[in-house]
Amino acid sequence: MLQCILIALILTVSITANVHPIIIHGHYFIDSITKEPFYIKGIDYQPGGSSAVSELNDPLSDPDKCARDIILFQELGINTIRIYSINAHLNHDKCMTMLAKAGIYLFLDVNSPLPHHHLNRYEPWNSYNLYYFENVFKVVEQFSHYNNTLGFIAGNEIVNDPISASVAAPYVKAVVREIKSYIEYNAPRTIPVGYSAADDLNYRMPLAQYLECGDDNPKESVDFYGVNSYQWCGDQTFYSSGYNILVNDYKHFTKPMFFSEYGCNEVLPRNFDEVPVLYTNDMIDVFSGGLVYEFTQEPNNYGLVKVLSNGDVKVLRDFIQLKNKFDTLPELDYSYIIQSMKENAKDIHQKLTTFKTSIPKCELSYPNLDISRGVPPTIAQTLIETGVDAKRGEYVTLSNEDLTTTYKFFQESGEKLAIVNRIETMVEVDEKALENRETPQEPAESAEPAEPTEPAEPPSPPPSTPFIDFIHKLIDPFKTFCANLFN
Repeated sequence: MLQCILIALILTVSITANVHPIIIHGHYFIDSITKEPFYIKGIDYQPGGSSAVSELNDPLSDPDKCARDIILFQELGINTIRIYSINAHLNHDKCMTMLAKAGIYLFLDVNSPLPHHHLNRYEPWNSYNLYYFENVFKVVEQFSHYNNTLGFIAGNEIVNDPISASVAAPYVKAVVREIKSYIEYNAPRTIPVGYSAADDLNYRMPLAQYLECGDDNPKESVDFYGVNSYQWCGDQTFYSSGYNILVNDYKHFTKPMFFSEYGCNEVLPRNFDEVPVLYTNDMIDVFSGGLVYEFTQEPNNYGLVKVLSNGDVKVLRDFIQLKNKFDTLPELDYSYIIQSMKENAKDIHQKLTTFKTSIPKCELSYPNLDISRGVPPTIAQTLIETGVDAKRGEYVTLSNEDLTTTYKFFQESGEKLAIVNRIETMVEVDEKALENRETPQEPAESAEPAEPTEPAEPPSPPPSTPFIDFIHKLIDPFKTFCANLFN
């Protein structure tokens, strides 16, 4: 029986609990322990751009810079970041532990600009090889052992013009399939795998529907779908921006969706008026939040902060504007969310009863896409079954010095920014938890993931705190929905 999904369980979980993996139920992200719906409030993070990834450096390889930036993440109040590329040969344990302690999750793209580390959108058959998959699997092998890895992104805007649309889409499905198979055989838990799409009207619905569908192999269906949307520019509304059309287009999509990039800069300064709209009832049943593009100032002029030559950071006006929007977000309407979850659960049940699967069947063709060649067969089964030789990520013990930065923060005017220089621990990380896990068993064939279950006995309530008291006031009006949620 489908379990009651309600955030009331948060009342019985200490604020300093172990970081909880995020899982998928229907078209929602949820906390695997509390069953609380998870809405993404985050930013895209790739300091120096993709070219900054090298044999020696990537965004998560320098703990000092990680501490500096995570302090600013906490100042913004975010819960998720997206990183576009990393080097799987580097050590990321300290930075991932810092993110976990800060209560921040990661969406990670599996591709990088390094040789053999990305899919060629125009000639994908030339890059669809064992060299490519060996690196992809090394990324998965390392990051699947961090609980705060929220999901892997198999491709970013690979289909974005007529040429790529004529050849690349089936290869995206193949990469999704191979990653999901590797996770099933080798990872300690199921981690969602999805795609990040350019919001091009020529491919908006055809590509989403094609990547959503699955026939003989459900692993070819994405677990989530990100949309890079820049259509809200300047002084707009839900309707004038076209967000209403976006919601209507995707309202029947069966997987979680979110903005994997947003924040138009055609009108400056950016006021981020779309942020509060993204978390209202107009959107929260279709989109699970979003990621603002982007943290550091690069040549494309989307930055929230500017990193100075000595490593100090200047906070730009966009940072202040975004922080103000995040700080004043309206409370989510949990009664609406619960009712929406109930309807989604009934829809899934009906599809399972009628079709034995909730994954839509693939069409023979899709407008503006050429899928006639079919999804290419697996070429990496041996790598999948035996695993790759890569260091498995693990949480590590951090000192007070690790959590503190010596870098300085400045306002755009040049005045020093009044901000703490230490990461605030929001979540206690059990560094030994992963060492005690059993080796994952060979998966049984199944078309549907197992349903999440509630803990048999929730732990004793922690002592009352102002935050817990606030949560009580927030949750109490909605407790009565739980008993009748799936009646």
